[in-house]
Amino acid sequence: MVRDPRVVAELGRPETADETAARKAESSRIYRSSQNTRNLVAALLATLAVVAVIIFAVPRGTPPEREPIDVASVAAGFAAAEGRTVIAPDAPEDWLVNGASIEGDGPRAWTIVYVPDDGWLRVAQGFDADEAWPTRVLSGADVDGTVTIDGVTWDRYDIEDPSRAGNISVALSTQAGPDTIMIYGIADDETLEQAAAAISDDVRTLAEETE
Repeated sequence: MVRDPRVVAELGRPETADETAARKAESSRIYRSSQNTRNLVAALLATLAVVAVIIFAVPRGTPPEREPIDVASVAAGFAAAEGRTVIAPDAPEDWLVNGASIEGDGPRAWTIVYVPDDGWLRVAQGFDADEAWPTRVLSGADVDGTVTIDGVTWDRYDIEDPSRAGNISVALSTQAGPDTIMIYGIADDETLEQAAAAISDDVRTLAEETE
């Protein structure tokens, strides 16, 4: 028995052949679109799973702490290599040493970087430095009087604009035999004088070697 064509509620009559084909084509398109969306979501979830495995599977321990710098030992090595006396400040034990090396070439300078509780200081020994070396380091700052610390007389510099001088707010320099010793950085007067007192013996030793 042949069935009568199905009446479509929206049309109120049976579909034509073209309408049936269009309906089926639209259903296929919707199905394929949903499949593509599901595939995309599945691929994204798979990618996230791989990333999670990498993140959680790779060991990430705490990096080892940097070995503390033994200034006296490093200074002794440079002294032997340079064939000259190299200062080794007797700085407070709680001052972090952030670097100790020979820097520059006009002049070369043995330089130690200290980080006290607040700020930072460089102690530099300019080998055979000329008189203008401190002014060059301090971007043109002028001497603003002297100060005597532990029997050593230092030139104190007037630094009006620390931003122009490489963020340096305080500085001292003194002649020690053929070399010039500088202390400069960001610190209060008490800390600056502590650093100067820590190398007073070395300054006197350098001066006596040339007498």
